[in-house]
Amino acid sequence: MPHGCVGGHSRSGRRLRARGCIASLSSASHGDRILTNTFESPSESRAQRVIVLNPKGGSGKTTLAINLAAYFAARGENTLLIDRDPQGSATRWLRKRKVPQPAINGIATFERDSRTTLSWQMRVPDGTTKIVVDSPAAVEARAMPELVRDANKVIVPVLPSDIDIHAASRCIADLLLVAKIKRAENRIGVVANRVRKNTLMFQALMRFLEKLDIPVIATIRDSQNYVRAAEQGVGIHEMKAYTVKEDLAQWETLLAWLEPERALAEQPAPLQEQPAPQAVASTPEVVIEPSTDETAAHEAQFVVADWG
Repeated sequence: MPHGCVGGHSRSGRRLRARGCIASLSSASHGDRILTNTFESPSESRAQRVIVLNPKGGSGKTTLAINLAAYFAARGENTLLIDRDPQGSATRWLRKRKVPQPAINGIATFERDSRTTLSWQMRVPDGTTKIVVDSPAAVEARAMPELVRDANKVIVPVLPSDIDIHAASRCIADLLLVAKIKRAENRIGVVANRVRKNTLMFQALMRFLEKLDIPVIATIRDSQNYVRAAEQGVGIHEMKAYTVKEDLAQWETLLAWLEPERALAEQPAPLQEQPAPQAVASTPEVVIEPSTDETAAHEAQFVVADWG
């Protein structure tokens, strides 16, 4: 059985239990086995949920989602990849995974079965610690609150083009205004995707990102390594390190943003030096005035006014 178990149902209805998920034989000619309704998990609320979101198609959402899922799985996390995109690219990638690649559970929300409800299909496997969601294109603003309600982190990929910059500005405005995510929560991060540095469009993209006041968590180059990884059903963190050295380095800031505690724990301890004796001086009292948070509406208006 492939290590990627994907949401769906078989015509035959035959089921078997494998690696902590309920699987069934697919009716496809190549005989994939796919995940059906997974059982409810009491640990779902403790799992970190990361959503990759941009209503504009072609921004590289799926590439980020599958490589993030592969990274978590390679690290030993019990990972679930939810494919909400009707194109099913993440699901096809998941079905390509083979032993000895780490297992990744999958749910394809676009593969519906009239015998079950969507909430039943979306039940998370027991013991899941990481959930990565590949969102669909053309998400309407009114649908965003429900989509990102339980998200710990929302990653917005943006390409270096005028059309993509405008689409990203609208997406972030909707996340701030409609979905009511505050900047202070540090839940939204932007990834400059498929960039070629030292180009005019890259410079325009970076100027746009600076004005957003949203953290740019990674700048990812346009690399064929992602194409090769997708064809093999792997992530770049599962490829030979010497072939993807530059790509792996660009992921470090993204991973540190997702898991700041882990990144801090992995840093080497600083060398301790004996401080020189100093005279004790009185410290004047400093009064810090409490700051007021900007409203989400004001934040969104700032983005649209400058880049709409």
